[in-house]
Amino acid sequence: MSRDARWKALLELLVERGRLDVEEAAADLDVSAATIRRDFDQLAEQQMLVRTRGGAVVHGVSYELPLRYKTARHASEKQRIAKAVADLVAPGEAVGLTGGTTTTEVARALAVRSDLSSGSPALTVVTNALNIANELAVRPQFKIVVTGGVARAQSYELIGPLADGVLGQITIDVAVLGVVSFDVAHGAAAHDEAEAAINRLLCERAERVIVAADSSKLGRRAFARICPADAVDTLVTDTAADPETVQRFEEAGIRVITA
Repeated sequence: MSRDARWKALLELLVERGRLDVEEAAADLDVSAATIRRDFDQLAEQQMLVRTRGGAVVHGVSYELPLRYKTARHASEKQRIAKAVADLVAPGEAVGLTGGTTTTEVARALAVRSDLSSGSPALTVVTNALNIANELAVRPQFKIVVTGGVARAQSYELIGPLADGVLGQITIDVAVLGVVSFDVAHGAAAHDEAEAAINRLLCERAERVIVAADSSKLGRRAFARICPADAVDTLVTDTAADPETVQRFEEAGIRVITA
C-alpha cells in the first residue's frame, strides 16, 4: 500500500470512528505500528488530525477530509451521477458549479460532450472552485467565470465577501450543487458556513437548481445549510439510494434521477 493510499485509509477510519490507537490502525491496515506512528506524526504536522498518547483523534468537531483524499470515495457512483447531470445541461447555457468531488466529475463530463466541442461560447461556467476552473480553462469553447474570494484548502473553493461581489452581478441558468448532506426536512448542507453561504448565493442566482449527491449523503444533515429542499428542482443520485428516501424527495416535488 502506498503512503497516499494508507493516509487516505487512516483518515477515513478516523472520520468513521472519531479516535484511533496505533495498534488498532496497524492491524486494520496490516502494517507495522512504527509505520502508523510515523503516519500519525506527519498527518498531525499537516493539521489533519490531533496526535494523542498512543493514537490520534479527529481535528475539530466538524472535521472533513481535504478534497484530494475524498476523490476515490464512491468514485464510480460519482462518475455516473456526473454524466447524468451533464446531460441535463443544454448548449449555450450558463452553469454554476460549486466545489467538491462530484461537481468536479460533472465538469469533466461536460468537457467531453461532443455537442459542446465548439460554440461562442458552447457553455458558460461560473465556479468558485479553483480546480474546476483550472480543468476547464484549457477549453477555448467554454467561457469560464471564477468568483473572487479566499481559497479554502479542503475543497479548493473561494469563499468570503469577494466572491459575493461577483455572484451578485450575474444570473445563471442552472446551479449544480455538491453537498455533504441532503434531506427533505433539513435541505442541502455543507460542513463549513462560509462555503454554504457562497453555494446559497449561487442557488439564488439560478433559474433551476440540481443537487448531485451519491446515496451516502441522502437523509442526513450537516452543520451549515445551503438551501431548503423546496429550492431544489432535481436530485441526481445513484441506484443504491433507499427507495423510501427517494419517495420522500419526490413527494416534496423534487425530480429524482438515479444513475
